[in-house]
Amino acid sequence: QVQLVESGGGLVQAGGSLRLSCAASGRSFSNYVMGWFRQAPGKEREFVAGISRGGRSTSYADSHYADSVKGRFTISRDNDKNTVYLQMNSLKPEDTAVYYCAARITILGDISTTTTRYDYWGQGTQVTVSS
Repeated sequence: QVQLVESGGGLVQAGGSLRLSCAASGRSFSNYVMGWFRQAPGKEREFVAGISRGGRSTSYADSHYADSVKGRFTISRDNDKNTVYLQMNSLKPEDTAVYYCAARITILGDISTTTTRYDYWGQGTQVTVSS
């Protein structure tokens, strides 16, 4: 069992930056694949970024991004601190949503873009980007 708590959301102008954090409780954080998803009003929850268990986020093999955020967002993790981050730069009004952190248990360690493949979820943090 793991509990996830997001923080770092807020109101920012277009072009600005925010850094989201997701702190995990419980043991074996390094065994989980981690993901960030978001949900805008009236829309389905969508994949934003994911990172595999190793903690390295510099290669495609270890991280994956939605096309809409590629080049602007960066996912990273610190297994010593049981925390995963989402650095969001060049924010756009269409990035406005509730952002959720999720943990996935998988033997293969593969990143999934599907919500149903994740086992634990945080409560979400609101990100609002004004134009």
